[in-house]
Amino acid sequence: MKKVMVQFDFRGMTTKQFDQCWDEIRKAGQTSPKGLLHHHAAPTPNGMLIFDIWESAERFEAFGKTLMPILEKLKIPKTKPSIFPLHYEYNGNLVVH
Repeated sequence: MKKVMVQFDFRGMTTKQFDQCWDEIRKAGQTSPKGLLHHHAAPTPNGMLIFDIWESAERFEAFGKTLMPILEKLKIPKTKPSIFPLHYEYNGNLVVH
């Protein structure tokens, strides 16, 4: 499995909708989605920008079966994720001095 970086640019999404989305993900039994290594989200002037690191594209695609119905339920504007093979990963918490 090759790690991937997934980017979503949810134009029009609010922080409230983002929080509701995670509430629904937890209700669906995905408190810790299998294969999700890192998740980052930030509000932008246009919505929410999300970056994830997944163990593989396959793990991300499997999670989509849970995520997509939730996004539709919450009426979050559709966007297509950008998926890139991860070239480099650094975690400052793991650096030994």
